[in-house]
Amino acid sequence: MLFNSFQFMVFFPVVTALYFLLPHRFRWFMLLAASCYFYMAFIPYYILILFATIIVNYWAGILIERSDGDNRKIYLIICLATTIAILFVFKYFNFFNTNFAQAAQFLGWNYSIENLRLMLPIGLSFHTFQSMSYIIEVYRGNQKAERNFGIFSLYVMFYPQLVAGPVERPQNLLHQFYERHEFDYQRVADGLKLMAWGMFKKIVIADRLTVLVDRVYNNPYDFTGLPLIIASIAFTFQIYCDFSGYSDIAIGSAQVMGFKLMDNFNRPYFSRSVSEFWKRWHISLSTWFRDYLYIPLGGGRVKKWRRYFNLFFTFLVSGLWHGANWTYIFWGAIHGSFLIVSIWTQGIRSRIVNFMGLKKHPKIYRFIQIVIVFTLVSFAWIFFRARNITEAFYVVSHLFVGLDGITGMVGLKTAIDSIGISKYELYVALIAILAMEIIHFIQRHGSIRHMLSRKPLLLRWAVYYLLIISIIFFGVYGGTSNQKFIYFQF
Repeated sequence: MLFNSFQFMVFFPVVTALYFLLPHRFRWFMLLAASCYFYMAFIPYYILILFATIIVNYWAGILIERSDGDNRKIYLIICLATTIAILFVFKYFNFFNTNFAQAAQFLGWNYSIENLRLMLPIGLSFHTFQSMSYIIEVYRGNQKAERNFGIFSLYVMFYPQLVAGPVERPQNLLHQFYERHEFDYQRVADGLKLMAWGMFKKIVIADRLTVLVDRVYNNPYDFTGLPLIIASIAFTFQIYCDFSGYSDIAIGSAQVMGFKLMDNFNRPYFSRSVSEFWKRWHISLSTWFRDYLYIPLGGGRVKKWRRYFNLFFTFLVSGLWHGANWTYIFWGAIHGSFLIVSIWTQGIRSRIVNFMGLKKHPKIYRFIQIVIVFTLVSFAWIFFRARNITEAFYVVSHLFVGLDGITGMVGLKTAIDSIGISKYELYVALIAILAMEIIHFIQRHGSIRHMLSRKPLLLRWAVYYLLIISIIFFGVYGGTSNQKFIYFQF
């Protein structure tokens, strides 16, 4: 079920109303049933795969807690191997099998294993990682094994964050299913405001930019120069608005019922370094890789060359997590390289900054840093969006082709016309992005929702109505596949 669908517009208020009307002891069961329905709205029988993961991790948690010595590690390894095996079969088998077949053909070997005809279950990587975080925390002794099978199932399947996160930790979420949440007007209002903001980013900005981006990236060889640059920058905003929009709706819908999910985005395009970007972008996943992969590998408390390896390997795995395609692996490798180079050049960059006296002008220095990081991140997104490596390298190698013949607004108009989008579509997207970034700029001092709550009633409701009207009149509707959330495929 899509958040931006009529089906959800009925599902959400019904489930929320039932949650507050039912006695506390029945609420978890209703939420579990609703979450099953929510997931089965996509491909019903794939819920069996989800249940298999839940059963394995539920019993493994109990066995680990009951065991001592090496048995704990054995149960942990068996559980993780089983969970990862399910993920591998559905998401990665065909990728590795195809590459093995190509390598065998190149070497003249006989390789006859065929690809599997399986569809990737929605959100498989997300609920797999959430299950793994539970079992690891139980093994570490930071979380008691959950004895209530229904509550544990709800921890994995909680509908707001089931298919695209945030990837929650058991310490944050499990105990909340036992707590009594009463109806609180202010909390409900805040949750609804956040949901509306997420809808604005998804329906008004992301889905509108999808048209522009798809026309270029689905036919990259038809374009050179400025159209490729425009589409690449557009995708930078599209993927942010699409994914952070989902997170806002997820966090807001949970907040309405009294649940607190972790923040997943914090104005990432205002980052002043690539390292800072990863502290602001998809926070639940980046901290997952930090805590469960990078730090266990040794983190930064090892020799310099090993630290570089740990960083690079972590980002390679992060890229592979996003999809079974070389484009995602390259994307991860690029970000790993960015971080390694930033460590290498830290001293040189510091001397250049001191020589130019930029620290005497902190606002200018901050602006330059933000622009550089935004450019680097946008460059990496090219590999994330391209359908294959060949097309990605074509885009990169043709970004600046023909720019010498482009002058002023005439050249810009020609580039836009070649893409085939109307001025209206472009203007709406630009104004919406500008409005979003102004709000992000204001939010450097705190939550815009809390700021508005202290403003006069007339001003508050004027802002709320403006947001709702913008969604209604400027949103992109129609139920096409382009309106699915990008991260559903992961």
